[in-house]
Amino acid sequence: MISIASLWLPILVSAAVVFIASSVIHMMTPLHKGDYATVPNQDEVMKALRPFGIPAGDYMMPRAGSMKDMQSPDFLEKQKQGPVLVMTVMPNGPWAMTGALASWFLYAVVVSLIAAYVTSRALPVGASYLEVFRFAGVTAFASYSLALWQFRIWYRRSLRTTIIATIDGFLYACLTAGVFGWLWPH
Repeated sequence: MISIASLWLPILVSAAVVFIASSVIHMMTPLHKGDYATVPNQDEVMKALRPFGIPAGDYMMPRAGSMKDMQSPDFLEKQKQGPVLVMTVMPNGPWAMTGALASWFLYAVVVSLIAAYVTSRALPVGASYLEVFRFAGVTAFASYSLALWQFRIWYRRSLRTTIIATIDGFLYACLTAGVFGWLWPH
């Protein structure tokens, strides 16, 4: 069994590699340009919503107060008339990239830490590159990708967006696994 502390280098290097790869994917390729569609009559919709001062948060509309209310004729009519939506309202103003990027890097460190934990419990010092790649890769893939499908299942997130994000997760997992295989203690 290998101590997690002895894996600090592959943890940090793999997180940095994933951070750089994700930046390249999102800024230099068209892969994610279609993740979100523009609402028809966007300006009018924004103008109509503005007076409500909806605070930042996650919302569902229509939303019933209870399971019993979901069967009421009033609620069923609201669903029928629409729009039916799940939305995230963000704070007004420019997008603050610094906090999001710092959080993304920290998330990549946590994924690498989990991959280090699982792999260090499964393999000894001197394990082969492919053994390390397999354990670290599967763990990182599960961490980066599997929960994305919950949003597809329950909130009807676009299949295209979910598949592309899963492909991103597979790439991040391969990069994480490659770094762990390369820097595994011998």
